[in-house]
Amino acid sequence: MLPTIPVMKSLISPPFSPLSLRFPITKPFAFFSLSSKKLNLSNPKFLHINPSMLSPKPPISSTPSQQSHMETTQSSSPCGEVHVIVGPMFAGKTTTLLRRIQAESNNGRTVAVIKSIKDTRYGLDSIVTHDGMKLPCWPLTNLSSFRQKIGTDAYDQLDVIGIDEAQFFEGLYDFCCEAADRDGKTVIVAGLDGDFLRRSFGSVLDIIPLANSVMKLTARCELCGKRAFFTLRKTDETQTELIGGADVYMPVCRHHYVSGQVVIETARSVLESQKLQCGSYT
Repeated sequence: MLPTIPVMKSLISPPFSPLSLRFPITKPFAFFSLSSKKLNLSNPKFLHINPSMLSPKPPISSTPSQQSHMETTQSSSPCGEVHVIVGPMFAGKTTTLLRRIQAESNNGRTVAVIKSIKDTRYGLDSIVTHDGMKLPCWPLTNLSSFRQKIGTDAYDQLDVIGIDEAQFFEGLYDFCCEAADRDGKTVIVAGLDGDFLRRSFGSVLDIIPLANSVMKLTARCELCGKRAFFTLRKTDETQTELIGGADVYMPVCRHHYVSGQVVIETARSVLESQKLQCGSYT
């Protein structure tokens, strides 16, 4: 069982009275206020959602200070922001996203996290870092369905939207424009800027002109220990989207990316040659 962030409670109230609040079991438990205690990544605790948390008793509601903050936020309709976190695999993009989400929640802001339904490596309804930190999320096929999934009233009360594995989402540019420019949301986006061929991956680079900030993270080269800027695919699959972890990918520096690609291309040529020879004998 994977470690997870400790205590969470809902900050979103549906259209009816908070005293009658209940969460349908069919929806992910994704609106939350993270514990004010600083996140201990070295020894995170497990999150257990008891059935009583999904029932009307005890009621789950916002504190007066949080309600006041949300009312002020809604009435003032502030301009939103877009922040982008990019880098190769194993660079800590998801960990950085979750830390920023925690900081926003600790400041009394209402948050929700989205991930692509394509990423099923650690389960569907959570985002999980490579070191095992876990957080409930909204798994979506496309970003345009987010408002409908959570409901208009819940969306209006949101202050911050986190998007993990953003390279898998079409319509990322339009979503960020609408959420930040029109709706006044802060959008924090984490994703790969390049694929295993070092080409633009998805629409992540398209939203950089929208961004208030861009953070380029690096990993550690598995072959020499230097800073790794690129992701090397170990297998011979050639499709752009191939979900995998350390069994499929490794972070590498420029030198070992180039030399690694030469080795991989040579191996592919040998395999193709062997296949042709085998075919000629049949």
